[in-house]
Amino acid sequence: MTKDDFIFGRNAVTEALTAGRSINKIFLAEGTRDNSVKKILDLARAAGVVFEFVSRSKLDKISEGARHQGVIAQAAAVQFATLEEIFALAEEKKEPPFIILLDELEDPHNFGAILRTADAVGAHGVIIPKRRSAPLNSTVAKTSAGAVEYVKVAQVTNVAQTLKIFRDMNLKIVGSDMDGDKNFSDADLTGGIVLIIGSEGKGMRRLTRENCDLLVKIPMVGKINSLNASVAGAVLMYEIFRRRNLS
Repeated sequence: MTKDDFIFGRNAVTEALTAGRSINKIFLAEGTRDNSVKKILDLARAAGVVFEFVSRSKLDKISEGARHQGVIAQAAAVQFATLEEIFALAEEKKEPPFIILLDELEDPHNFGAILRTADAVGAHGVIIPKRRSAPLNSTVAKTSAGAVEYVKVAQVTNVAQTLKIFRDMNLKIVGSDMDGDKNFSDADLTGGIVLIIGSEGKGMRRLTRENCDLLVKIPMVGKINSLNASVAGAVLMYEIFRRRNLS
């Protein structure tokens, strides 16, 4: 992350929230509870923006000398989309929804690489949780090679509840898992799909896994038993793309 990812100062953060700018997270100095901070908290809650109280030393480290007044916002590289906008795009293209959900992916380079592939295969959107996820920052934007400007990215508060809503919409929930039930090439990857890519090393959370209709694995014969998250995602995204474009 660079200083360009952040907004410093109470007035600047208040204006950003009032204007509806997409923000990944807000950091506030511990012990600050005056009216201007209360206003920021009210605006953050209304917008569903995550906030955290931290030490002033952490704020000083983030700001690198810039005047922060005890408030720093981590701005998103682009405006977040809504789930409704993602589904509207699929409807506009007259295609069954193709959505990528990142379950606590932590590396912004993986995030950016996944966005780049998502654009290439025509995915309608990418979803990330509001907490415990790589932020949509300048590193993601740079790694995506511009795809961040074209792929809709939405945030959700509760992944498990969101997946239940998707299932009620008759979308197939497919999880990437090295201990999956089927090789990806043998799985039914047609129709409306939500493809879940888990975090580096840990994979999907238990509740996320339990809400999957299908767990697929990528067969491997080498000494290493797993692929980089963005590489595994690319393999699966292109298989879904191939199935959707069979003539």
